[in-house]
Amino acid sequence: QVQLKESGAGSVQSGGSLSLSCAASGISYIPNCIGWFRQAPGNEREGVATIYTDYTAYDNTYYADSVKGRFTISQDTAKRTVYLQLDTLEPEDTAMYFCAARLGRGPGWCLSPARSKDDFDDWGQGTQVTVSS
Repeated sequence: QVQLKESGAGSVQSGGSLSLSCAASGISYIPNCIGWFRQAPGNEREGVATIYTDYTAYDNTYYADSVKGRFTISQDTAKRTVYLQLDTLEPEDTAMYFCAARLGRGPGWCLSPARSKDDFDDWGQGTQVTVSS
């Protein structure tokens, strides 16, 4: 099955930037649907962004309203890696960031605002993002 590993943990001041990576292994291809989630202590795990890696005809990304315009999700198919560029970071963005994969779903499913943590089966171990004032 799919193994996922996040990297890019860091601490940054408000307004700064970080780059996160999610590398997939255990398969010979990149998962077709990958999402980024985050969870702060005391909070529920929430969706941040998703990407449909097999879809090239149209926009293949979706962003939560809280991060739209500040975060960018992208892929490197050859490296089986999905990235999350975090810009204009705010203290509210402080959380453990996870990537997750779901196989066998199409673009409508993957890019739907209805997606939640309960929809994904394979998860990385998480990487910590800390933003100070």
